[in-house]
Amino acid sequence: MNRREFLRRSMVVVAGLAVPAAALELVDPKRLLAARPELRWAFLVDTYKCVGCGFCVKACKVENEVPYEANVTRTWVERYVVKRDGEVLIDSPRGARDGFTDKRIEVGTGKLRDVGDEEVEKAFFVPKLCNQCDNPPCVQVCPVGATYKTADGVVLVDRSWCIGCGYCIMGCPYGVRFFHPVHKVAEKCNFCYHRISRGMASACVDACPFGARRIGNLRDPHDPITKIIMAGRVGILKEEYGTKPQVYYVGLSKEVR
Repeated sequence: MNRREFLRRSMVVVAGLAVPAAALELVDPKRLLAARPELRWAFLVDTYKCVGCGFCVKACKVENEVPYEANVTRTWVERYVVKRDGEVLIDSPRGARDGFTDKRIEVGTGKLRDVGDEEVEKAFFVPKLCNQCDNPPCVQVCPVGATYKTADGVVLVDRSWCIGCGYCIMGCPYGVRFFHPVHKVAEKCNFCYHRISRGMASACVDACPFGARRIGNLRDPHDPITKIIMAGRVGILKEEYGTKPQVYYVGLSKEVR
């Protein structure tokens, strides 16, 4: 029996008791910022600029070695179609890896729905990725410490420690985590930490031809991203969960889930 299998079998017994207590331990943002007060990564998505081309998804898969044909990805783009009668349709075929080349909406595996132009009130695209929460539920529920948070606020996964229990996947309210089809461990976006820690932009930011994705330092008052966020004209996803996400949206519509 290898180490991972031993830990998996051991933790399945104790995790049920450990998770509730861990979930009560909230992260203190002041303590985190004190560890490295000069840097806190934040991500800005401009939904007005996103055209659903899927270049960001392709770039992410290649950069982070997520199998191209696998129907999982660290980042994806959702298409929202709001009809005049109030119905909201949402799809993201293959995470929008190949963009949206069909006007029909995917409503199930292999099922497409026609929506006439005259029926549409508005339509738009929304990129999604890990929110690198200040109060990350995934860190709190991980029974072996494989998911952890860096001093500059990025939540990472140590593949050598992950036992594949899936608690982090269940605990994330944003649905950004999945099992890597090759490594069989929890996977998610990490803002391309190996790139940004060396002064580079994330792969998705580099690949976006329209500037819909940007990353910056929330602790730098002169950073263009910080100026936009501090102006207060941005939104976050699922604020009611209290996770304090650090992915901010320009033009976030009320229909977005």
